[in-house]
Amino acid sequence: MKRILFVCLGNICRSPAAEEILRWQAARRGLSGEVTVDSAGTYGGHRGEKADFRMRAAASNRGYTLTHRSRKVESDDFGRFDMLIAMDDSNYESLYRLAPSVEASRRIYRMREFFSEPCRWDHVPDPYYEGAEGFELVLDLLERACGNLLDRIEGGVPE
Repeated sequence: MKRILFVCLGNICRSPAAEEILRWQAARRGLSGEVTVDSAGTYGGHRGEKADFRMRAAASNRGYTLTHRSRKVESDDFGRFDMLIAMDDSNYESLYRLAPSVEASRRIYRMREFFSEPCRWDHVPDPYYEGAEGFELVLDLLERACGNLLDRIEGGVPE
């Protein structure tokens, strides 16, 4: 069982979308029993809120239902998850500072590590202040990256 935590800033756009996309893709591949997935934010100001309504709408148009309630990353997450995957460098650095040990910091990844090559993006951009195109771009990036992550898990490729 691989336990994965997706992390963005507020846990209301990118990370809950990644959580649902990976869960959905795992189910389609018959890997639901192989993967546990959750999401959290490095900022706790949206604690308990549903995903941003624009992300929920964009995700719904693709068949995803975002039900996650925002929560902040906790130091205990480093013991509960095998992989903590940050959407951008800022989230990566926040996770690194929160890691309780050097060993725990080895569980932190950047989502870009799972992008298909070539990709003009080196992070998953925050669509919060963007228009509808920003949410669509994020979903495109996350669908491909989550597929690649599952390929890695399914193939037993070492991290």
